[in-house]
Amino acid sequence: MTLVARMLLRRLLILIPLVLGVVAFVFIVMRFSNSKPEYAYFQGANPTPEQIHQFQLENGLLDPLPLRYVRFVMDLAQGDMGTSVLTKKPVIESVTTALPLTLQLTFLGLVVGLVLAFVFGVAAALYRDRWPDQLVRLVSLIGVAAPSFWLALLMIQWLAVGEGLFPTGGYINPADSFAGWLRSMTLPALSLSLPIAAQLTRIIRTSVVEELDRDYVRTAYGSGLPPIVVVGRNVLRNALINPLTVLGLRIGYLIGGTVVIETIYGLPGMGQLMINAVRDGDPAVVQGVVLTIAVGFMIVNLVVDVLYLLVNPRLRSAS
Repeated sequence: MTLVARMLLRRLLILIPLVLGVVAFVFIVMRFSNSKPEYAYFQGANPTPEQIHQFQLENGLLDPLPLRYVRFVMDLAQGDMGTSVLTKKPVIESVTTALPLTLQLTFLGLVVGLVLAFVFGVAAALYRDRWPDQLVRLVSLIGVAAPSFWLALLMIQWLAVGEGLFPTGGYINPADSFAGWLRSMTLPALSLSLPIAAQLTRIIRTSVVEELDRDYVRTAYGSGLPPIVVVGRNVLRNALINPLTVLGLRIGYLIGGTVVIETIYGLPGMGQLMINAVRDGDPAVVQGVVLTIAVGFMIVNLVVDVLYLLVNPRLRSAS
C-alpha cells in the first residue's frame, strides 16, 4: 500500500469518531439548552400540565438521557433527524430543501474567492516590492479586516439601492431563470468571497515569493526557459501546495458565513432555516442544521486533504 493510500485510509478512519463526537456534542448541548419543544409544539396556546406530560411521554422526553442518545443515533443512521414541532414535517425535508441553496452560495463564493486570490496573489509575487505588489497588499489587508456582513450591507447600498444593478435580496431558482439566479446570487457570493480572497491572496503571494527564490528557478531562467514556462509549470505547481493546506479552514469560514449572508439577503438556505428555528424554539431543526453543517465541514476537509496528497509530488512518489 502506498503512502498516499495509507494516509487516506487513516483520515477516513479518523472521520468516524469525529462524526460520532460531533453528534454527541450537539445532542448534549441541545438537551441542556433552554429550548422546550413541548412548549413550542403548542405555539403559545397555554397547554395544561397534562397536555405537556402527554407530549413528553409520546416523544420520549422523559426517558433517561443515555437511552434518548442511543435512539437519536439509531434514527440518524436511518436518515431520520426528527420532526419539527412547528411545521410537523420531518427535519430532513427542511434540510434537503434549504441545503442546495447554501451549497450554491458556498460554491460560488469559493470559486470567486479562489480566482481573485490566485490572480492577485501571483501578480503581487511577480511584481514583488513594486507598486502592484504594494497595492495588492494594501487592498488585501483591508479585505481581511472588513467583515462579510459589512461588505454585504455596503454592496446593497451601493450596487442594489444606489445603482440598481442587482436586487437587494431574494432568490430566483436557476430552473426558472438562469440570468435571474445569477443576479440574485452575485452580491451574496461577492460578500462571502471577498474576505477569504483577501486572506488567500496574502498566503499565495508569500508562497509564490518563497518559491521564486529557490535555486531551481534561477537555474531554469539561466538555461533560457521563458518565464511563463518556469512560473506556470514549476513555480505555481509547487507554490500552491501550502495554500491548499489552509483551504479547508477557509471553506469552514465560508460555510459559517452563509448564516449571516443568507439572513441579510433573505435567501432561504440553511442559515435562514437555523435562524428561524432558533427564534421559534424548534430544537429539532436547529439540531439537524448544525449536524449537517458540521459533517459537511469535516467532509470538505477530507476532500482538501485528498487534494493535498494528490498534488504533493513527494507524497505521490512515496510508497
